[in-house]
Amino acid sequence: MPMILYHNPQCSKSRAALELLRTRGVEPGIVEYLKVPPDRETLSRILDLLGMEPRQIMRTKESAYRENHLHNPDLTRDELIDAMVRNPRLIERPIAMTERGAVLGRPPEKVLDLL
Repeated sequence: MPMILYHNPQCSKSRAALELLRTRGVEPGIVEYLKVPPDRETLSRILDLLGMEPRQIMRTKESAYRENHLHNPDLTRDELIDAMVRNPRLIERPIAMTERGAVLGRPPEKVLDLL
């Protein structure tokens, strides 16, 4: 499996991660997840590969986080995943994946862990 980068070209951290990869000769498959959001199964798989729970990759300062009361500790993993599927702006970026696993590119240099 080649590297896949869940990318937002408007995000400086996402652009920095992509540039780091390209300067090392890696051209990842790019998924602009705001245009092509992951479905619930894909997002669940990404979380499993990251070894994280939904809130760990959620942008908690997004208005949708507050408006949908996603801070509620009683929400299940599935409910939080569904919220990210409905509103992909909630997903932190970038996320890189290979056959070796996945990393959240915060800081962007973390994507190099997969090389």
